[in-house]
Amino acid sequence: MDTVIRVVLWIHVLAGTVALLVAPGALLTVKGGPAHRRWGKIYFWAMTVVAVTALGVGYWRSRVFLVLVAVFSFYAALSGYRVLYRKRPELGRGATTFDWIAAVLTLLASSALVVMGILRPSPTWQRLGAVAIVLGIVGLFLAVRDILAFVRPPTDRNAWWYHHMTSMIASYIAVVTAFSVVNFTFLPLTAKWLWPTIIGTPLIFIWVTYYKIRFNRRKGATQPA
Repeated sequence: MDTVIRVVLWIHVLAGTVALLVAPGALLTVKGGPAHRRWGKIYFWAMTVVAVTALGVGYWRSRVFLVLVAVFSFYAALSGYRVLYRKRPELGRGATTFDWIAAVLTLLASSALVVMGILRPSPTWQRLGAVAIVLGIVGLFLAVRDILAFVRPPTDRNAWWYHHMTSMIASYIAVVTAFSVVNFTFLPLTAKWLWPTIIGTPLIFIWVTYYKIRFNRRKGATQPA
């Protein structure tokens, strides 16, 4: 069984490396273009492999923290991918049962991260309590945002764009975090886990704000005087 675990870990590392390398291709190419779509799909399926292997290893080794983090990390990519399906509600493409199940599971997993981070019932949780709380709050934000959108779809026709960008960049932050935890051994434990979130969250806000201003200017320019 140890051999199987090692193989799964290698697959996990390989898929994570692919996600780490191809994400910039999707982020920096023309949005909606063939290159953006191609890199985006490769990234999403690499993240799927990362999540499945992380869940398997975390469950087998009874590492609850890693299992919970894997759930919320993958949901960021899944949410960003699924919103592309729901961006045309006039075609009847609303939230499906699958979307609801994924959001609720993420809500539960993220809530568990926060609670366990506060209670700190074991040495692992004592070391990573602050990390669990921060990552749990991020997961709660993503899950609650989506559930509210399922119940009452936003009226802004560009909302799917902001949703897609926020979720995919949040997912990439999770990939960078995993890379940091494994390789940046010179940093304190909490810093290894949280610096990508501390830096990446403001960047998401700046990027989304930029596009909101850009879209609003374009909308104003097309309105009759």
